[in-house]
Amino acid sequence: MRTFGILVLGMILGAAAIVLGVYFYFATGQAPVATSASPMPFEKELAHKALDAIIEREIPKSVPLQPDETNLAAGAGLYRQHCAVCHGLPAQKETSIAIGMYPRPPKLMEGKGVTDDEPGESYWKVANGIRLTGMPGFRPALSETQMWQLSLLVANADKLPKPVQDALAAPLPTDPPPIAPRTAP
Repeated sequence: MRTFGILVLGMILGAAAIVLGVYFYFATGQAPVATSASPMPFEKELAHKALDAIIEREIPKSVPLQPDETNLAAGAGLYRQHCAVCHGLPAQKETSIAIGMYPRPPKLMEGKGVTDDEPGESYWKVANGIRLTGMPGFRPALSETQMWQLSLLVANADKLPKPVQDALAAPLPTDPPPIAPRTAP
């Protein structure tokens, strides 16, 4: 019985040491917080597991709109206005905003992107955002219809009608010129 008590005490002390070690790691500034820093141990794996689990639980089961040209064109306009600065446009270079983000935002209009995701998954991400990524939630700013139009656009990015492709092909306004370094007075 005494051995069992020592074992339990050892486990409690071991767990406390781990908690204190993690606290020390963050409290002393050892954890990387700059966008240019390497990720923390297990950061990507844990973040993806949490995101996948909540999306699986909360994903809308039905799509209230059809991916017709009208909805896709509306989604393209919304994408240009709200998303392209981070996620880019087809065959265009990344903006300085996208280059400075961590994690880097995925290019949604090139390659596979999110075309393999269900529209409901994209809708959840548009509506709620993704914590610690720079991806905002658009629920306060966009209507349900607009969020579905955006979601249908990215889910169908690999098979958009020509007029929608053309709407996305126009370049974004160029980045502003670099700010000159300050000089001492």
